[in-house]
Amino acid sequence: MTTPIRWGILGTGSIAHKFADGLRAVADADLVAVGSRTQRTADAFGDEFDVPKRHASYEGLVADPDVDIIYVSTPHPMHAPNTILCLNAGKPVLCEKPFTVNLREAEGVVRLAREKKLFLMEAMWTRYIPVIVKVREWIQAGRIGDVNMVAGDFGFRTDVNAEGRLFNLDYAGGALLDVGIYPISFASMVFGTQPSRIASMAQLGETGVDEHAGIVFGYDGGQMAVLYTAVRTDTPQEVDILGTKGSIRIHTPFWKATKATLTLSETESETVDMPYAGN
Repeated sequence: MTTPIRWGILGTGSIAHKFADGLRAVADADLVAVGSRTQRTADAFGDEFDVPKRHASYEGLVADPDVDIIYVSTPHPMHAPNTILCLNAGKPVLCEKPFTVNLREAEGVVRLAREKKLFLMEAMWTRYIPVIVKVREWIQAGRIGDVNMVAGDFGFRTDVNAEGRLFNLDYAGGALLDVGIYPISFASMVFGTQPSRIASMAQLGETGVDEHAGIVFGYDGGQMAVLYTAVRTDTPQEVDILGTKGSIRIHTPFWKATKATLTLSETESETVDMPYAGN
């Protein structure tokens, strides 16, 4: 028998609901506690997902001895302080993307986790869905040769709401941290390193956030990633990985894909379709 991992969720917003729903598909996961800023919201979340322990503060959640690991699902600017709260209480953390809102915060939480010898990871779930695991196997097996380029995007169109998190600078709004992080993380996964050169351009909207942006990464080996993102423009939401012997396309929407195609020539291709359980 596998001992279940006892999860706590910090925050009760929409992403927390999706994560709690996803945990239902995991055999060795038990959602045992939730922490919110009020008892009312903690109880409402607890009632919806049958969570036995409902804490009216984040401090109460991190102090709960029955919690093995905490998923941080608060707004972007709170990721670092909430992660630090958990780590200082001795709790491992799975933090919703973006990991933090800047380099200084990221270095701080990583340093603390290493000092405490605690697990800490960004919840970039795209890396773990079955078809992306298959894509990594193709790349590692040399099916498309040496990878020279990655091209990818994630954008959508929504109305401007100056008070909403997407368009509010106080909530670290904008395309880059909300959805641009997906193709950026994907490029990091493929190349296994960080770029040595970065060129970018962004259109800042009326509230000051980046409404769309283009990004080019250059790597020491000559490889490149060409990426773009938006919150006021619909984009294809696909990724192409281009190698010396062939290419791989992860079909739209790549960030929750079930399908990818390996192409070696005009007449030789292979498509896999790999659905997954849960959300």
